[in-house]
Amino acid sequence: MALTHLQQLEAESIKIMREVAAEFENPVMLYSIGKDSSVLLHLARKAFYPAKIPFPLLHVDTNWKFREMIEFRDRLAKEYGFDLLVHKNPEGMAMGISPFEHGSGKHTDIMKTQGLKQALDKYGFDAAFGGARRDEEKSRAKERVYSFRDKHHRWDPKNQRPELWNTYNSQVNPGESIRVFPLSNWTELDIWQYIYQENIEMVPLYLAKERPVVERDGTLIMVDDERMPLAEGEVPQMKSVRFRTLGCYPLTGAVESTASNLTEIIEEMLLSTSSEREGRVIDHDSAGSMEKKKREGYF
Repeated sequence: MALTHLQQLEAESIKIMREVAAEFENPVMLYSIGKDSSVLLHLARKAFYPAKIPFPLLHVDTNWKFREMIEFRDRLAKEYGFDLLVHKNPEGMAMGISPFEHGSGKHTDIMKTQGLKQALDKYGFDAAFGGARRDEEKSRAKERVYSFRDKHHRWDPKNQRPELWNTYNSQVNPGESIRVFPLSNWTELDIWQYIYQENIEMVPLYLAKERPVVERDGTLIMVDDERMPLAEGEVPQMKSVRFRTLGCYPLTGAVESTASNLTEIIEEMLLSTSSEREGRVIDHDSAGSMEKKKREGYF
């Protein structure tokens, strides 16, 4: 019997995970708590069932994630019993780096990029699974499934290996590593349909609900805690919103929506003409900013 589209994607992703687990000495899964990470975690549990996932999950915590994300992360780690590593850049924490005071670029570089590189060096990981997809953004569209990084964790898009059909070259020199993207060929719609099909639990922020938001430069920012400074006369408004992508709450825009369940999200997706990453403030820093970040060692 022929496999469905989602079954083919699932089989490809599971094959990649098993291959990396067999070929590399110390792999890790980067866990950002979003919908793609939730699918990645589900696939990993399937790939190695009934055994435990044979590698830890790493969350690079910027200290500015939505509170619901952290609560969800901690609860799932306890319920599923996976090994969870949480890393915060100690220098960034000591400096009090904030997206409000220091800007999105500096905050992302210090708390995300440098924090990730610190964690990879600290634990000596030689392969890191990520949930990036090629349909998300133009620099990710040209990234390989096995994305090679030099000893400084930098990505050189002009120095990547060919991937013929489903054959991947896992040979790395001492000090080098790879980022592995099992969801490369999935789309946002595939992700949501798979979440629906497999009944995967996700952070409630993806579902529409009345939430306090302020509008800044055309972007709806949710007021998630008391650390968010309000301008003079600025008052949070309660609006029915949800998030198509999740990150640091001051840098993640909400969309007005009434989609409060998976069926409604999928229906909304079918009519959408914009990218899910339009809500990511860091993607608007400058032209080619995502590729620049990836060259510096970003996810």
